[in-house]
Amino acid sequence: MTTLYSFWRSLATYRVRVALALKGVVPDEIVTVDLTRGDQHGDAFDAVNPMHALPAFVDDGGGAPLVQSLAIIEYLDETRPEPPLLPPDPRGRARVRSLALMIAADSHPLMVPRVREYLERELGLPEPARTEWCRHWIRTALAALERRLAGEPETGRFCHGDTVSLADICLVSQVAGAGFFEVDTVAFPTVRRIAETCSAIEAFASAHPLRQPGAPTAA
Repeated sequence: MTTLYSFWRSLATYRVRVALALKGVVPDEIVTVDLTRGDQHGDAFDAVNPMHALPAFVDDGGGAPLVQSLAIIEYLDETRPEPPLLPPDPRGRARVRSLALMIAADSHPLMVPRVREYLERELGLPEPARTEWCRHWIRTALAALERRLAGEPETGRFCHGDTVSLADICLVSQVAGAGFFEVDTVAFPTVRRIAETCSAIEAFASAHPLRQPGAPTAA
């Protein structure tokens, strides 16, 4: 039995949904953890992930829930190798991971709910300042990604050549986040092109936050 702990707006869970769809895995159970209601801080989810962060994934083999989107995706890639989400060569894998981590490690963690809550509760930042904080880190990552993707010869139809990879999964999550925080992506044409190419693939489109249960018609 497979279980995915999810919330429609969770960008990290969006990445895992894309990977699951690409691998043809339909979770037997989806447990909604409403981040806006504070479900992540309750005892039930604390037992799943003490960091109180989504996503979490339980596979057929049992054991403790897997957490951290990139770790889950690489686990899926190793246990269900088709289609591969990492290149076959060491340098290619390193490049894809580095592009993915620019988003999943350097940008996204700075705008998750627990950080925004801390900025409000402990530092007293009003909502407009918190929003601008998030926009700054989104733009910073998109600008760096654009420079790399536009300037490196390994970039192709997708982030790395002409095959979907872990980097593309992370890129679309960053672009979705830009939409949530009303960040204009016109200055990042290569990022936009790759995101639009990915969005035409059903695995990406069906996993989009706004197509999940509980999502509003616009965000």
